Amino acid sequence: MNTQSYDLIGDIHGQHGKLLALLTRLGYRAHGDTFRHPEGRKVIFLGDYIDRGPAIRETLHTVRGMVEAGDALAIMGNHEYNAICAETPDGKGDFLRPEKKNRGGQLVTKQQFAGLDAEWEEWKEWMKRLPMFLDLGGLRAVHACWDARRIARLGGRSIVDPEFLRLSATHQTPEFRAVENVLKGPELSLPAGHVFRDKEGIARRSVRVRWWAIPQAAEVSQLAMPEAFDMPGDAAPHDLRRIPDYGVDEPPVFFGHYWLPPARKRAPLAPNIACLDYSAAFAANALTAYRWDGEQVLSAEKFVSATTITA
Repeated sequence: MNTQSYDLIGDIHGQHGKLLALLTRLGYRAHGDTFRHPEGRKVIFLGDYIDRGPAIRETLHTVRGMVEAGDALAIMGNHEYNAICAETPDGKGDFLRPEKKNRGGQLVTKQQFAGLDAEWEEWKEWMKRLPMFLDLGGLRAVHACWDARRIARLGGRSIVDPEFLRLSATHQTPEFRAVENVLKGPELSLPAGHVFRDKEGIARRSVRVRWWAIPQAAEVSQLAMPEAFDMPGDAAPHDLRRIPDYGVDEPPVFFGHYWLPPARKRAPLAPNIACLDYSAAFAANALTAYRWDGEQVLSAEKFVSATTITA
């Protein structure tokens, strides 16, 4: 059983000031190129370091510095994966995911690396080496969804391998479905004729759904992440069966990705399940962590948030 204590931190998205504030509140202190805890605690970063925020390069340097000093672990988020695919040639005159190349978040990253092409290329190589999940025995970490079947397919593989990267970005391959679920989470189609507008006002014909406590029958809207909403239309039984259903006896699992409402009370979503993304990418919202000390039943009292450094 793992006896190391960890502080797990949700999606940073270039909000370096909030990261420094949260590390300070958690008791970490600057130590050369890293931040170190006097009691030997370590951080687990849950992905999405780039895009949206004002200080992406600084965020990457802090995360990497802590990882390389042995003070943290870090996993890949869908934004790191998308950035790599958007700029990797597909061998056919285009890129693996060209539709991601000029999204708003990615443009912010490219603006902050303007004139630093060689540095950005090196950062992409570093991001390629990030694992897509961590299973440390007593706890698990993933960016969006712990899907045991898809994680088994990803085990031991890395997008450093050009062929695996290509397959992971090729629609309908097993590799594509595995990466989509693990980094972005499962989705269900909405009933015919219905759309849902996401946090950015984009009309969606499918919604992200939870992957625990899956009932035998439910309306699609009642399974929606980050929050259920009112819309008639039952999920098809075969669609419900293909959603992962994380068991209550599994180790605690921590993830980000889902943009939980910032005003929502910080608390586990289930006794062994915690999302740590409370929309910190937006300027006014706090960055959130969970202080894990080996417990198998998670507690609302162990969530910690910060927006600014306080004395």
